[in-house]
Amino acid sequence: MTKLKKLRKDKGLSQREVAERLGMSPSMLAMMEGGYRRGSDETKVKLAKFYNESVDSLFFEDFYHLT
Repeated sequence: MTKLKKLRKDKGLSQREVAERLGMSPSMLAMMEGGYRRGSDETKVKLAKFYNESVDSLFFEDFYHLT
């Protein structure tokens, strides 16, 4: 499970609820949660603010462990 999906589930929200609050499509959110899409920088910032997380922790943390 991706961090995005875990955070959403921890808040008890559906993909549709989060997508509507952020002005994005539920399908885009589903693809991001599944790791199939990264989203624009603007979308990453919206999600980070919504979950009170940094963009790095949501989208790039795994890359730091590769080196």
